Amino acid sequence: MNTQFAGVRQVTVTRRRAVAAGVVELTLTDPAHHPLEEWTPGAHIDLVLPSGTVRQYSLCGHGERTGEYVVAVLREPASRGGSREVHDQLTEGTIVKVRAPRNHFRLVPADRYLFLAGGIGITPILAMIREAAATGTPWTLVYGGRARSSMAYTGELTELAQRSRGEVRLIPQDELGHPDFAAAFTGLPVGTAVFACGPEPMLRAVEARGDELLPPGTLHLERFGARPKDENEPAPADRAFEVELARFGRTLTVPADQRLIDVIRKLMPQVPFSCEEGYCGSCETTVLDGVPDHRDQVLSPEERDGNETMMICVGRCLSPKLVLDL
Repeated sequence: MNTQFAGVRQVTVTRRRAVAAGVVELTLTDPAHHPLEEWTPGAHIDLVLPSGTVRQYSLCGHGERTGEYVVAVLREPASRGGSREVHDQLTEGTIVKVRAPRNHFRLVPADRYLFLAGGIGITPILAMIREAAATGTPWTLVYGGRARSSMAYTGELTELAQRSRGEVRLIPQDELGHPDFAAAFTGLPVGTAVFACGPEPMLRAVEARGDELLPPGTLHLERFGARPKDENEPAPADRAFEVELARFGRTLTVPADQRLIDVIRKLMPQVPFSCEEGYCGSCETTVLDGVPDHRDQVLSPEERDGNETMMICVGRCLSPKLVLDL
């Protein structure tokens, strides 16, 4: 994983606490007590761990507290090691690196909100609920988890609902089974925006019911990983193209059998990357000219049509040449 990229700053773990079974919350501050970059609900940061591993975590703190970032991390036994390192090595006083917040899961203005969270997917949703509560916008949360003890922030969410125009429906799987998304979507008032974050099986169920019951543009999702490929969907044809690295002053050929990011890394090993599957946004790069072939799961349809940026780990080119701000 690359750790030497622009926009990185050191922060200190100044508070660590358990917020549910298997979930640890970290408060990160600047060692010199300088303000951190501003962020909006739905944003995440790249956390560069002591091993050099880069992982993305949603910010779940208070946006108005400019001196801190707050993330909550679930220990995942089957993970690639990032969550284990957070739980086992990031104690109070540990210095780590972060990249400035990015947001492709923005809370859009709406008359009311329906929030759907599964497990640790509550983290970006919590920040959104705080925003809705602060603006007086009605909201409902449907929050599922394996067990009540593993569901983070339930007390705070209940208090937020009591102090605002909100409602919380907690659905621990061991007590109540899985959430009924068809019931949640039926009869929604016009003007409701739906935001969902959670494990892939939950999001697939949300999408299936949303396609049937929700108006287009109502549903907004954030995934933990790459969307499973449809076995019936033919793979896009890859062809060779040229890429110009404008700041580097070089033009390279990207063969049909090589990824764009791999060709770029031969000259620029410091280029940002993490997931390499098009869902984390770490490699987002500004496009100066050419027509990208967007294959990521980060950009909205409108952002893709604008062709201002692309994810170079999976994206290619539909025009003969691509010019990138690198």
